[in-house]
Amino acid sequence: MLKHRNILLFCISAIITLFALSFYFDVKWWSFLLVFAFWLAMTIFGSSNIKTGYFVKSYCDNPAEKELKIAISFDDGPHPMTEKVLDLLGQYNAKATFFCIGSQIEKHPDIFKRILDEGHVVGNHSYSHSNRFGFFSTQKVVDELKQTNAIIERLSSKKALYFRPPFGVTNPNIARAVAKTNHHVIGWNNRSLDTAIEDEAKILKRVKNRMAPGGIILLHDTSLKTVNVLEQLLLFLQSKKYQCVTIDALLNIPAYEN
Repeated sequence: MLKHRNILLFCISAIITLFALSFYFDVKWWSFLLVFAFWLAMTIFGSSNIKTGYFVKSYCDNPAEKELKIAISFDDGPHPMTEKVLDLLGQYNAKATFFCIGSQIEKHPDIFKRILDEGHVVGNHSYSHSNRFGFFSTQKVVDELKQTNAIIERLSSKKALYFRPPFGVTNPNIARAVAKTNHHVIGWNNRSLDTAIEDEAKILKRVKNRMAPGGIILLHDTSLKTVNVLEQLLLFLQSKKYQCVTIDALLNIPAYEN
């Protein structure tokens, strides 16, 4: 797996080598530009694709899982629509993991408590879910994680160890922050794109086509569209004999501090 530090060292070495060669050969200026462009492209790709683990180790599936087990995860709640999601999960005896925004927990504490009361797992999804989260300083990220963890702990007496970065964006500041807060970064390997695609059938098809034992599905418990997709998905999983488990059960990594 490519890592930020390795790519950075490679690019620095390439620049130094090109500079040294320029004393003996006609090294074109664009050679240096190509190295920089490669570094920039890898940085952008690594930042936006949590599955690469480019900046920080992220858990996106369990490839060793041979049984028909899968984890459904929901981002951006709790939300009034979460109630319908919970109704469906209960109807199909499925467990899920909810990555909750701190400010949303404050708005809907009763729904948050219902998530836990019904045997699901919760994780930290920042306090603000700001569009600028990827530009936050290390300390600002730490503050957001601690603020949301404090809300979770106040309402549940549980200290959450899971963190899913907003938009799945990672960078060196986020990596340093989770090292300080001791969170496990949880990603996914089956992204529904339910916030971008309007056609429910297309969302369902996309998820089904990427289905495999040990996978983690990303949905959002914030729209009726996703609720409708979830019902069809749970029917499909039931027909294929899949068991929907929480992420801690799938990865064998504790969701809360003992």
